[in-house]
Amino acid sequence: MTAPVNDPAAGFCRDCLAPAAPALRRCAACGSPRLVRHPELGGLSLAHIDCDAFYAAIEKRDDPALRERPLIIGGGRRGVVSTACYIARINGVRSAMPMFKALQACPEAVVLKPDMEKYARVGREVRDMMRALTPLVEPLSIDEAFLDLAGTERLHGAMPALVLARFARAVEREIGITVSVGLSYCKFLAKVASDMDKPRGFSVIGRAEAQGFLADKPVTLVWGVGKAFAETLARDGVTRIGQLQRMERGQLIARYGTMGDRLYRLARGEDTRAVVADHAAKSVSSETTFDRDLAALEDLVPVLRRQAERVAARLKRAGLAGRTVVLKLKTADFRSRTRNRRLADPTRLADRIFATGLEMLKREADGTRFRLLGIGVAELAPGERADPPDLVDPLAQKRAAAEGAVDALREKFGTAAVETGYTFGKGRPDRPQREG
Repeated sequence: MTAPVNDPAAGFCRDCLAPAAPALRRCAACGSPRLVRHPELGGLSLAHIDCDAFYAAIEKRDDPALRERPLIIGGGRRGVVSTACYIARINGVRSAMPMFKALQACPEAVVLKPDMEKYARVGREVRDMMRALTPLVEPLSIDEAFLDLAGTERLHGAMPALVLARFARAVEREIGITVSVGLSYCKFLAKVASDMDKPRGFSVIGRAEAQGFLADKPVTLVWGVGKAFAETLARDGVTRIGQLQRMERGQLIARYGTMGDRLYRLARGEDTRAVVADHAAKSVSSETTFDRDLAALEDLVPVLRRQAERVAARLKRAGLAGRTVVLKLKTADFRSRTRNRRLADPTRLADRIFATGLEMLKREADGTRFRLLGIGVAELAPGERADPPDLVDPLAQKRAAAEGAVDALREKFGTAAVETGYTFGKGRPDRPQREG
């Protein structure tokens, strides 16, 4: 496969991540028309991610017989539509529509009651994958969130746009649903962008084009302008954002109060709201799904080591440490195994995370074939409490110092600059479908 692109001037293919040649309408590597190009691509890092027809997508994933059929998730004939698949939407079904009207519009639709426990579980899986990209994840609902990937280029070895494309592919492969991504420089336009090309969308709105893009859009596109306020604006002769762009700030405030100030700013693409995580992370982890199932300990150990190093890097970057090491395995028949080991004190050292995980892994490597391996830490604590001097193991401090030196080299020259004996020259049996 062609090497993934990391050149913002070139753009890339969303299906194979190969560079997108400027003059071609399809990917030269795989033939896909799903190319991402934008003059500001390398400078944008704020995203809105929205799962496509979330409830319906999960039900279709779990029952293949539903895949080609119109599907409505709702509360029975007297209830309302919670969501509808895109086939049903083409027939006129909309969220919040009374069920009897939905069935008039699409009488052949299958109707299922919502399974909120299942949807919440899948939502958490998607959210965990988001938090593997950045700690700045701000959920808006069970199936959408803002992410700020500024400053993560060195961690991921790629610009945010490419990381988001990888994420979208991983969600589709690992969880079995699709997402749409909106990438911009502010929350308002990132959310607008995520709705532009659904499903499986990836849209970009840059600074230079913002006002021109917004000018002919209806005022209802502005965050906070609902049906009632849109009617008020219409009575004043304002129906398009371009009209707001031509009005003075004082004029808008005089007419509409604090909402007038919002209209003035958002109509010009000005939105300084930051992405704020809703709560502190409870754990830090990394996992890999293999292209082929692995059973031999000698194949699993290098993978475990790489995952421990990723977890340690994230802990150090976030100024955190963890007291409980968690090993996660998934067998070839999709059965999960989770093992925990509580340490005497918190750690953020790859060496210690790996050693603890290895003890647990040796007990599980009994010939069982595994499709996924992960390692993480829980019971998070401030980093300054991590890894106090160990009187029982006098070499622990030397190993910690050596790891610090390796960290410094990787920070300067990249993560591949230094490899350990566990990973050097081992090949890659863990070529991942997803790495978190």
